[in-house]
Amino acid sequence: MSKADLIVGLQWGDEGKGKIVDHMAQTHDYVCRFAGGHNAGHTIVIDGKKYALHLIPSGVLNPSAKNIVGNGVVLSPKDFIKEMVQFDNLEGRLFLSDKAHILLPYHAQIDQAKERMKGDKAIGTTGKGIGPAYGDKIARIGHRLGELLNPEKLTAKIVEYFAMNKPVFDAMDVAAPVESELLVELQGYKDVLGSFICDTTQLMWSIMDEDKKILLEGAQGTMLDIDHGTYPYVTSSSTVSAGACTGLGINPKDIGKVTGIAKAYCTRVGNGPFPSEDFGDEGDRLRKNGHEFGTTTGRPRRCGWFDAVAMRHAVRVNGVDQVGLMKLDVLDGFDEVKVCVAYEVDGKEINYVPYDLEDATPLYKSFPGWDKTEGVRDFDALPDTAKSYIEALEEMIGVNMGIISTSPERADTIIR
Repeated sequence: MSKADLIVGLQWGDEGKGKIVDHMAQTHDYVCRFAGGHNAGHTIVIDGKKYALHLIPSGVLNPSAKNIVGNGVVLSPKDFIKEMVQFDNLEGRLFLSDKAHILLPYHAQIDQAKERMKGDKAIGTTGKGIGPAYGDKIARIGHRLGELLNPEKLTAKIVEYFAMNKPVFDAMDVAAPVESELLVELQGYKDVLGSFICDTTQLMWSIMDEDKKILLEGAQGTMLDIDHGTYPYVTSSSTVSAGACTGLGINPKDIGKVTGIAKAYCTRVGNGPFPSEDFGDEGDRLRKNGHEFGTTTGRPRRCGWFDAVAMRHAVRVNGVDQVGLMKLDVLDGFDEVKVCVAYEVDGKEINYVPYDLEDATPLYKSFPGWDKTEGVRDFDALPDTAKSYIEALEEMIGVNMGIISTSPERADTIIR
């Protein structure tokens, strides 16, 4: 029986996982998404053409790879169908879990209403409805894709739910769906997606028994994990490697090689602590050079330096075997490059991620910069200072940088 290789984000998301999943999918039979919703975004560039994926696994760009969306995902049918239009011949290549929870437009309305009500204490969500959809799941009042196969029954359940909770929705200024319009909407979703919905747990088990090569794909990053991230400024799912087990119906012994993805610097979106954030010219330069604007929202990302403390935390939580270091080329031309090597909290120096990062002050170590790594495809061809930087990071986090990306292009990738 085969084991499934896994790719996971090690920072606050947006690490460049899509490129590495796309790269590795060329040698895998199945690519399987285990968590998140369409708040996630993977940007992949092939021969100069850019693809933005939000729900469909990144293996879709490799004609020989099949793609599974697992039960741990919250799926917006409306947005999924929009994304499908980019691709031909998805029949037989795409499978949607009948146990994945449905995200409907009213979830986004609830999300945005709650953010408004929080005022300056807002989390900074994408407003896509991810939190409310996961909230319904945990509260056991959600609906799963399998229910979409009976639109009449599902419509009745949703209408009843709104009637029972009318005072709550009125307070949030969220309008109840019109029954006749909702039925037409759900029937439309069934017509397009019905043939893709199946028991993906049984499918996962069967393809593993058949020794198929399987790649597991997460969304967001470790520091946004509901349990292990900077709570409450996190997403609503389990973004770490263990989330693949619950999100696809496999067990820990089924997981093979774990590749963690990290940028050569660091970014995050939304609110919440970010110790190594740079508020000056260098942060602006990282944003400009790295084109750091959200794939899903277009909003500018907060930028800063590589955080080795948070990275050690993520490496241990995920059981990382190797790291894929992304966007090394973005650091081209800096006179010096900094790394957060410890935090100062309440006057004490610590080298671990504490309960609350809000008051953590970064302590930096500086490294000499380099001129050009863009497009380099061989480690030995990198500038000596860039190689020294990578080797120093490896020593700090205790894991080798087995993959190094030097541009958005698929081919500009160093494999060590």
